[in-house]
Amino acid sequence: MMSIKTIITHPGGAHKDDFLACSLMASVHGVPIARRDPTEQELDDACVCVIDVGGRHEPENNNFDHHQFPRDHKPTCALSLVLQHLGIYEDAQMFCDWLEPAEWFDCRGPQKTAEWLGIGRDVVGKLNSPIDMTMLRRFAQSAPSDELKPGDHVYELMRYIGGDLLEYLHSVRSKLDSISVHVERWQLDSNGDSFDVLFLPRKDSTLDDVSGSLGRYIMVNELHEEISAIVYPDSRGEGFGLARFNDHPRIDFTRVEAAEDVHFAHNSGFLCKTSATEQDRLREILTHAWQ
Repeated sequence: MMSIKTIITHPGGAHKDDFLACSLMASVHGVPIARRDPTEQELDDACVCVIDVGGRHEPENNNFDHHQFPRDHKPTCALSLVLQHLGIYEDAQMFCDWLEPAEWFDCRGPQKTAEWLGIGRDVVGKLNSPIDMTMLRRFAQSAPSDELKPGDHVYELMRYIGGDLLEYLHSVRSKLDSISVHVERWQLDSNGDSFDVLFLPRKDSTLDDVSGSLGRYIMVNELHEEISAIVYPDSRGEGFGLARFNDHPRIDFTRVEAAEDVHFAHNSGFLCKTSATEQDRLREILTHAWQ
């Protein structure tokens, strides 16, 4: 990969697009970030990475702007281009549910994004987080005459964010491969109905975020209309967690909360934790939760 000596992005207001794209490149290259317009010489210099400004998409020169694309171009932002450059865009599309809405928001604005999502315009604003607002404001406050450098608080947090995203995308496939080797599919009967459950046994090296990884496995393998619940090793004990998938309306774990080996059942009924480890008992809990 080309050795980069600096990253340049536009001055003024900061957005999730340029913030995340710069975070990724800062994580990979560890070089300063300048918030100013690039010169023509810098656009021609592959050692200068120009993000979300400059009117050029030339990955061979490390230029990643999208504003020159035709109006009817598929929503593609600077983050999209950087992910493509790093060879992880397809995985990001598959495993980062937030990516496509971020592309739409940056390229089409809040109204069109809300229409695409099938929600009201006001809902988009309600999803804003003070974490987002603070980080973008702090990033935007970098003066054109200054650079964000390694060691600066904002820079280091951006490097953490970029690094975490890279680590997640690089590890998610190995997690899914591990699940595919060990997962079992159960078909259970209760009150004359049958329903399917995915069970992941406890192994020596339990995956982190097992329930989330199982949910991702279901979606990637297009099992979302077939699976009603998941059972997975509890990271806080020797037992298991049981959860309904996609908020299945027929499963309510408050129906088993009085059981001696169920030490937690969420009051909304979507989840319970049990000390039980025998598969027959886990199946029994599931059938009792079916209504």
